[in-house]
Amino acid sequence: MSALSDQLVTFAILAYLVAMISHAVEYALGNARKVPAAAPARELVGAGVGGPGGTVEEPATPVPPAATRASRSAARAALAGRIAAWITALAAALHLGAVVTRGIAAERMPWGNMYEFVLTVTWIGAAAWLAVLWKQPSLRRLGLFLTLVMVLLLAFAELKLYVQVVPLMPALQSYWFIIHVSTIIFASGIFLLGVVPAVAYLMRAGWEQGKRSFPYTLARRLPAAAGLERLTFTLHAFAFPIFTFAVIAGAIWAEAAWGRAWGWDPKETWAFISWVVYAGYLHARATPSVKRNVATWIAVVGFLTMLMNLFGVNFFFTGLHSYAGV
Repeated sequence: MSALSDQLVTFAILAYLVAMISHAVEYALGNARKVPAAAPARELVGAGVGGPGGTVEEPATPVPPAATRASRSAARAALAGRIAAWITALAAALHLGAVVTRGIAAERMPWGNMYEFVLTVTWIGAAAWLAVLWKQPSLRRLGLFLTLVMVLLLAFAELKLYVQVVPLMPALQSYWFIIHVSTIIFASGIFLLGVVPAVAYLMRAGWEQGKRSFPYTLARRLPAAAGLERLTFTLHAFAFPIFTFAVIAGAIWAEAAWGRAWGWDPKETWAFISWVVYAGYLHARATPSVKRNVATWIAVVGFLTMLMNLFGVNFFFTGLHSYAGV
């Protein structure tokens, strides 16, 4: 099962890569608009001219070749986008298979080390994206950036974080492990998805304001800034209460395991920093005097603190929360 899990991760990375390429094709062709094939014939009233009714028909206005090419390009873009969405769904299915078979091989929930944590968080992000896409197909072009994130994180996990399946360390053998870690993973996966429209909004808003330098030029084919900003808020507002519960559950578990609810361990400290930053984002978003781009930057900073908590703390600090095998 462990070998099968490893193979499924490889196939999932390749599938996300193919989906990313398909999204890139849609993105490259995305400016083209469909043009009607032909204008309908019109009847003009005339005085005794033409047939019995005294009318003549004008021939349909021919479609210019450039418009025809634009229409075909738009059709190809739409096809590439649909293919990308289906391949993303396939990649997510392979990804889920990798998580499940890893858990079967370990005979526990597959969250015992940093590799397994990243593997599961990225799947939550991909599954949440498919749910968003199901509800709002107009946001499909965001898939280019989401699949890019999936490829980078999974490839990094495979190359730098991979460890063999091992039993769960004694400190983690508790029912609180499932409660605390599952909610942290779920919230982190939603935050992972949430940072994609956040960055896209910052670029698109700049483009709509007339900025034509890099990276704003990347956003010229993205959905409207207002929709991206609303999606950013919705995802963060959904994830924040779950993250709050996860932090509280971790404190209760720490009290039971170590005899203290909070000890300013490096991971506890950065979890608190992340919580404060995300709370600051939601407060700024609800404050009319705060500009939306300022609030969105706070959300981006919040995700950077999450990355610091996941990678920086585990690589550069030693604490009670250090993952095995890293």
